[in-house]
Amino acid sequence: MLDPKFVLENVDLVVQKCASRGFKVDFTELIRLSEAKKSALHRVEDLRAQRNKASEEVAKIKKTGGDASALIAETKLVGDRIKVLEEELKPYDEQIRLTLLNIPNLPDDSVPIGFDAGGNVEVRRVGEPRSFDFEPQAHWDLGTNLGILDFDRAAKITGSRFTVYTAEAARMERALIGFMLDIHTRERDFTEVIPPFIANETSLTGTGNLPKFAQDLFKLEGYPWYLVPTAEVPLTNLYRDEILDGGLLPRRFAAYTPCFRSEAGSYGKDIRGLIRQHQFNKVEMMVFSLPEKSMEELEYMTAGAEEILKRLGLTYRVVALCTGDMGFASRKTYDLEVWMPSRRGFMEISSCSNCGDFQARRSNIRFKRDPKAKPEFVHTLNGSGLAVGRTVAAIMENYQQDSGAIDVPQALQPYMNGLTRIYRS
Repeated sequence: MLDPKFVLENVDLVVQKCASRGFKVDFTELIRLSEAKKSALHRVEDLRAQRNKASEEVAKIKKTGGDASALIAETKLVGDRIKVLEEELKPYDEQIRLTLLNIPNLPDDSVPIGFDAGGNVEVRRVGEPRSFDFEPQAHWDLGTNLGILDFDRAAKITGSRFTVYTAEAARMERALIGFMLDIHTRERDFTEVIPPFIANETSLTGTGNLPKFAQDLFKLEGYPWYLVPTAEVPLTNLYRDEILDGGLLPRRFAAYTPCFRSEAGSYGKDIRGLIRQHQFNKVEMMVFSLPEKSMEELEYMTAGAEEILKRLGLTYRVVALCTGDMGFASRKTYDLEVWMPSRRGFMEISSCSNCGDFQARRSNIRFKRDPKAKPEFVHTLNGSGLAVGRTVAAIMENYQQDSGAIDVPQALQPYMNGLTRIYRS
C-alpha cells in the first residue's frame, strides 16, 4: 500500500507512475475523504484543547476551595463529544485504506517504461543454446514416452493442468527442491522455513493478492482460508504487526511449498506440459531489508536464482521488466528466462522483485535502527529460486538425447543417487 501522505502530496506524480503501469487512477474520492477526515480531526483537536483548558480551570477552582461541579459536568460533555467524533474518524481511515489497497506499487525510476512484455529489457545472457543434430522434443512428449509424466491420469484424478510424476521425474522434482534449498541455505545465508500451505485473508491482503486478485486464488469452502499461491505469502507475514531490530536486518528466508493458482485469464497459453499448472512446486526466497539496502538485496537474490541455473548448465537470460509487465506489489523486478528448445526461445523460470515498503505498510512490518528511534517500515523482497516444475521441463528438453533418453545434470546427480541418465524402463 502506498503512503497516503505521499499520495496526497504528490497526486500528479502518482497518477503518472500508475499510468506507466497501465493503471488509470482517480484520486477525487481519496482527496474528498482526506479533507473530510482533516476537518473532523480539527474539531477533535479543538475540543481536546477546550477540555484541557477546562481541566486547568477545574484544578485552579479546587485549589482555592471553590465549586467546580458545573465546569466538571461541562468537561464531561466535551469528553463525550470527543469520543463520538473519534468514532466518526474510523470510517474515514478504513475508506482511505480500502481505496489505497487497489492502487499498485510505484515503479522505481530505474524501471524501463512499457506497457507489455515488449517493453522489457534484456540485462544479460549466460550460455549459448544447445545445437541439436536431431529435432528436439517438447518435455511433455519426452515425459510421456519415458513413462515418467502422466497428464491423462492427472486429468482423471482432478482435471486439466495437473500432472502425475512417477519414477525418475518424481525423484528429479524432489532432488531439485533439496538442491535449491541447499544452495540458498548453505551458501547464501538464507534460513530454511516450512510455513503453512494455507493462509488467511489478512495474510493475502498484506502481500497484495487481495482484494484485487481474488479470482487467481483457491478458497477453501466453509473456511476463511486460501491455498497459498506462493510461499511469498506466509513468509512475508512471519513478521506482520511486529517491530524488528534494525541491527539484525537483512533477514533472509527460503522455503519450499506447493503453490496453487487458478490461472484466471490464462487459458490458451502454455496449457500443455508443466509450464502453467494449477498446482506446482516452488522454492521461494524472501528478504526483510533496510530501505537503503533493498536494491542491493534484489541483486543478491537474483544472483542466487542465477546460481541454480548456472550449476544445472542451463542457458538463460536476465530481463528487467518494464512498468506495465511488473506484478502489482513490485517496485522493480528481474525475470530469469531459461532457454527451451521446444519453443526455440526463452521461458520465465524465476521472478525476483523488490516491493519496497508496499507490503510492509499493508502488513505493518516495521523496524527500529536503535531502541529510542522511531519505527520505520522495512522493505520486502521475494524471488523464485526456482519454480521446480519448470526447471524439470528445462532439464528434460535441454538434456534430451536422440534416443529419447535424458541426461541428468552433473550437479544434480548426487541428489539422485548417482543417476546419470533416464531411460524408459
